[in-house]
Amino acid sequence: MEWQSLYKNKVVSAQEAVSKIKRGNRVFIGTGCGEPQHLIKAMVTDQNLQDIMLYQMLSYTLSQFVDNESFSKRFSLKLFFISRSMRKAAFEGKIDYIPAYLSRIASLFSSQRIGLDAALVQVSPPDPFGYCSLGVSVDITRAGLEHARMVIAQVNPRMPRTWGDSFVHVDEIDYLVPYDEPLVQFFPTVQDNEVSRRIGHYISQLVDDGATLQVGFGNLPYHILKFLDGKKDLGLHTQVITDGFLPLFEKKVITNKKKSLLPDRIVTSFCMGSQKLYHFVDNNPAFYFRSSDFVNDPLVIARNDNLITISAALEVDLTGQVCTDSLGDRFYSGIGDQVDFLRGSAMSKGGFSIIALPSTAHNGRVSRIVPSLSEGAGVATTRGDVNFVITEYGIAELSGKSIYQRVMELAQIAHPKFREELIEVARKRHYIFKDQLPPTTDDLIFIEGYKSSYTLKSGKTVEFRPLLPSDEFAYRNFFYSLQEKTIYFRFFYKMRNFTHEVVQKQWASLDYRQNISIIGLAQKGGHKEIIAIGSYAKEDDNRAEIAFVVREDYQGKGLGSFLLELLEAIARQNGFSAFTATVLRENASMLKVFKKRYTNAKMTFSSGNEVQVHMDFADARTGASPV
Repeated sequence: MEWQSLYKNKVVSAQEAVSKIKRGNRVFIGTGCGEPQHLIKAMVTDQNLQDIMLYQMLSYTLSQFVDNESFSKRFSLKLFFISRSMRKAAFEGKIDYIPAYLSRIASLFSSQRIGLDAALVQVSPPDPFGYCSLGVSVDITRAGLEHARMVIAQVNPRMPRTWGDSFVHVDEIDYLVPYDEPLVQFFPTVQDNEVSRRIGHYISQLVDDGATLQVGFGNLPYHILKFLDGKKDLGLHTQVITDGFLPLFEKKVITNKKKSLLPDRIVTSFCMGSQKLYHFVDNNPAFYFRSSDFVNDPLVIARNDNLITISAALEVDLTGQVCTDSLGDRFYSGIGDQVDFLRGSAMSKGGFSIIALPSTAHNGRVSRIVPSLSEGAGVATTRGDVNFVITEYGIAELSGKSIYQRVMELAQIAHPKFREELIEVARKRHYIFKDQLPPTTDDLIFIEGYKSSYTLKSGKTVEFRPLLPSDEFAYRNFFYSLQEKTIYFRFFYKMRNFTHEVVQKQWASLDYRQNISIIGLAQKGGHKEIIAIGSYAKEDDNRAEIAFVVREDYQGKGLGSFLLELLEAIARQNGFSAFTATVLRENASMLKVFKKRYTNAKMTFSSGNEVQVHMDFADARTGASPV
């Protein structure tokens, strides 16, 4: 065939190919695990190359040379993302970092804002029609070679052939350098630990079956994937594929059947992992590799219904600003894909974003939830873009929340030893009420066991969990949604105002063991509202006083009985053996709920309008416990 003779005429050695690069040229290098190692080494060792400007996203091979004085004199290194092997060099000022959204890098090349004289890429051998594949690195590599004046390709038989927009005909390549070598492999540097396990647990609570996921780059996102192995029919539209996905592929957790955009296909841009991963994507039609200007385009992302993006961060301040690319004034990683996917998920029908990070750094000495971002730190993600933030201490929901609410949500998931300090700073800045109580300094992981759910006959699910300080506004809205009669039955007088001071008194007594309140949450539009609340408070060593209320439109649906059983199960765990309650005589429905659960409940009628009810847990009807 004609292309085959053309191919032979383009085959040269690496040394001859890089000799075509001229003094002062601007050279693009392929990304990460797809970078052409052999060509890079030939370029660096060619002493005739002087004053060369190198552009790359994820760089690994060059880390072997960046500390060499001769290299720094001849090459200027410009990176869109600082890989872990390049961080030391970045801290020492040996790298020029270009902050850019991944979705827009291609336009920097096409507009000639960043002009390219040459591109060094790695491809698979050509197929019978003369098409090579960019394999594991399509991302910005596609745009780099399309807009460079000269293209030099290392032809490596170990490069997988990937489906999608990865194909490059030999006509588009100026020089071909056949060279067989293992691809760069990537593995997490931090092993799975208790922090990542707890964060994974919280993330799994937010991911529903059938969701389409984007998972960011880094150690933490890699480890949390295993906590999604109980889900069904997940889809993927994500920038990078790592080995962390392999168990989900093998267990058929990721099927892509429910995707609204390109169903049955995994949409991605590049791979970073082991040889096992590269073998898995090789000629696998389930994968659809596209360039970053497609995969990361927020408008494209938004076409995926129920798109959930999960990414990491270095710091989050009390207002919700996020830093991802620098430690103070030291550049650490890059803006990458976070903002693209946060904005795309916000426009997705049913979509939302999750930012996950450990609560501390430096062996627990420094909080990652901070009053203000570190001096010099960049705001990669604005406070207006953030939805959920998760640490090993829980979930903070920020979307649509005021600064007061954000402070309480984020302080609640900070490490316990930093919570009081965060609240104190927030008070001084007038972010919160002067009398605001800080969240408890206890580790509340145990209250995860208190969570439960109840499915109504309509199919709607009501979720139950402990009331938290960050629920103050939702609790207030619940109170004012109740009818006057319901309030009277609960509080025994016509309570008119449910003020901040009233709520603060309740927070002061909550310890989630001897005194606890459980709320029921039902979905309404894009958020959840409180529709029921139940509480118990220690009366003596064996007994606790109980009270609860269900909003009128949810009464008569079994929620009161379920809430009673749930509170009983929690009280049993904490050493109680009986409940007492004070009920108004005319509150027949409440008395019925108690009598139904405790057939031998003792009722004492006072001379007034109140009934004292004593309920021994030993008399409770047997059945499945809700916790």
